[in-house]
Amino acid sequence: MPHEVEIQDLKMLLAELIASQKDTEARFKETEARFKETADRFKDTDKRINKAFELFESQWGKLIEALVEGDLVRVLNERGIAVAETATRRKGRRGGHNYEFDIIAHDTTQIVVVEVKTTLRVKHVEHFLEKMSHAKEWMAEYKNYEVLGAVAFLLAEEAADTLAEKKGLFVICATGDSAAIVNADDFQPRRF
Repeated sequence: MPHEVEIQDLKMLLAELIASQKDTEARFKETEARFKETADRFKDTDKRINKAFELFESQWGKLIEALVEGDLVRVLNERGIAVAETATRRKGRRGGHNYEFDIIAHDTTQIVVVEVKTTLRVKHVEHFLEKMSHAKEWMAEYKNYEVLGAVAFLLAEEAADTLAEKKGLFVICATGDSAAIVNADDFQPRRF
């Protein structure tokens, strides 16, 4: 009989362990579900933050474009570039390529194509130079014009402004409520 009591105790202990195991598994599944729900919320929050940042960056970029465009004719005229008008957001598709130029200052024989960035980086200068190599092809009405390039920005990183000048681009810094060309006085722009 004493063995029967021990066996009975062991059976009860085993039943308690099994119940405890099931309870632990249920809690684990519940915790796992909460983690998944939290991860999903983080993903949703990340999407919202990215969307808000893109909207902010887009609106900020438009503000910088407006600031630069407002002074562009004046600052280019001061450098001997006789442009009289500007146009913004030139978009198109030619030869299987989509393109967009932020601002074009022009007259009857010259254009200055301007890439505007809130923060100018080396990759932006390199990408713009690539686009500029196709400017006359993509904008056929300017094929007989003298085509010059410029980058405009609020901040420059990685010495991107120095690179731009070395590559023959006008460098325009947006400051306060105006813009200014910061190239050296003897700067000679590249013709594209």
